[in-house]
Amino acid sequence: MIRARSLLFAAAITFPLAACGDDSTPDPDPDPDPQGEASLRVVHASPDAPAVDIYAEGVAEPLITELAYGETSAYLDLVPGDYNIQIRAAGAAADSAPVFETGDLTIPDGATITALAAGFLAGTAADDQFRVIPLVEDFDAVASGTARVRIVHASPDAPTVAIDVGNDGTPEVAALARFADTGAAGVELPAGEAIQVGIWAGDPLARVTAFTTPELPAGAELFVIATGSLAPKPRAEDGFGLLAVAPTGSIGIIRQNPVVFALHGSPDAPAVDVFAGTAELIDDLAFTELSGGLQVPPGAYTLDFFAHAAGSARPAGDPAASATTPALAAGERYLAIATGFLSGTPSFRLLPLADEFEREGTEARVRFVHASPDAPAVDVGTMAENTLTPVWSSVAFESSSAGAGTAVPSATLELGAGLPGAGTAVATFTVTTVDNLDAFAVAVGSLGAGTLRLVIVNATTGAWTASTVLPD
Repeated sequence: MIRARSLLFAAAITFPLAACGDDSTPDPDPDPDPQGEASLRVVHASPDAPAVDIYAEGVAEPLITELAYGETSAYLDLVPGDYNIQIRAAGAAADSAPVFETGDLTIPDGATITALAAGFLAGTAADDQFRVIPLVEDFDAVASGTARVRIVHASPDAPTVAIDVGNDGTPEVAALARFADTGAAGVELPAGEAIQVGIWAGDPLARVTAFTTPELPAGAELFVIATGSLAPKPRAEDGFGLLAVAPTGSIGIIRQNPVVFALHGSPDAPAVDVFAGTAELIDDLAFTELSGGLQVPPGAYTLDFFAHAAGSARPAGDPAASATTPALAAGERYLAIATGFLSGTPSFRLLPLADEFEREGTEARVRFVHASPDAPAVDVGTMAENTLTPVWSSVAFESSSAGAGTAVPSATLELGAGLPGAGTAVATFTVTTVDNLDAFAVAVGSLGAGTLRLVIVNATTGAWTASTVLPD
C-alpha cells in the first residue's frame, strides 16, 4: 500500500492560525494561499532497500507508507521551505531511528519535485551508498507525435554509460554518470512505437545491453530510471533494468532484451552459419561449440542454418535446416541447442531452454539435458564402486531435469549414464563443480557413432562458456 497525505501543508497553515487571538482584525483582502505551495513525490529505486515509510521530521504520521522497490508515491502538497525527510522500514515505530534522513531539503515555491531514493541501503562507499535525489520537474513543451523522457542513471553499481536511442550504433548521450540525469527539459522521442535503447560502457565504448521500450504515448512526460544492480541475473527483481514513471506513478520495470546462446549439438552437421532473414546472427559454429550471447528484441524468430561459408551474406538457395524459437521474453537468457540429424531420424531441430536456475545457498546447481539423438532414455548420477546412483532418472531425448537445477557437491565427480533402473553405467564422465555454479550438462553426439560427449555450459555469469568432457 502507498499512502500520500498533505500533512505538511496542513500543519504549516494550522500553527500560525492558532497563534491569532479572537480580537485580531481580519485582512479585508486575504491571500488565499499566503505561504505558496509545492508538490513532492517519491520513487523507490534502491534495489536492496525494503518497503519503507516516509516521514517529515516533526510530523508524527507517515506521509507515505509501504513504498516498495519500483513504486512511486502520489504527489504530496507542501508549503515551500526546508524539510528533513526521514525514511524508516515499513511498519517501524514513528519514534524509531530512521534508516536515512535527508537533512534540510529545500522545496521551492511552485516546484514539482520527483525525489528519487537510490543507491544501496547497505552501501558504505561514497559512490554507491543510499541517497535521495530531488529532481525538479521542468519538461519542455511536448511536440505533436512525440514524448518527453528524462533519463536518470540510478544503478548503484553500473559505471558511466552512453545511451543509444534506436540501438543503431550511435549513442546520442555520450556519458551519463551514476546518479546523474539528462536534464529537466527531457529528451524528445517519437510516440506510438516501441523504441530500442542501447546501453554502452567501457573504454573504448562498447554496447553492453539493450532494452525495448513499450510504445510511448503522445504528449507524455516520463522519467526513465536506470535502476537495479548488475550483479543479479537480468530476470531478478533487483536486476538491472529501466523503471518507467509517468505523472500517475510507476508504469513498471523494463527488463533487458533477451539473450540467446547457441550450442551446436547435431552429430552429423558441419560448422554452420545462422541467419534470421538476411541478417547473419552466428558465424562458423562447429560441433560442441557455444556461440557468444546474441541479444535480440523480445519475440519469436525463425532461424535458418547453412553450412559455413566465407562472408556474412545469406547464401542463395534453401537452408540446410530451419527452426523457430519460442517467444523470447525480456530479462531472460536462453540456451538453444541444435540437435537431431541433418540426414537421419530424429531430424534436425532446436531445443530451447531458459535459464531458470534458482539457488538457496552457495551450492553448485546442475541441469542435465539429453540432446543425443540416438541414445535411449538414461539415468544419470554419481558412481561409487561401479554402481550408478541416479540423480536424474529416465531422462529421454529432448528432455531435461528441473529448470531450477539440482544441488550437487562442489567437488570432482564421476558421473555415469546408464539404462533406467540398471544401476550400471554405459559411459562415465569426470566433472568438477564449484560453489555458486549454475551449469547445463548437455549430452550431445551420437551413441552409435561413438561421438557421445558431455558439454558443460557455465551459465553463472553473463558471459556463458562451454567445455567438452569426453567419456572416461
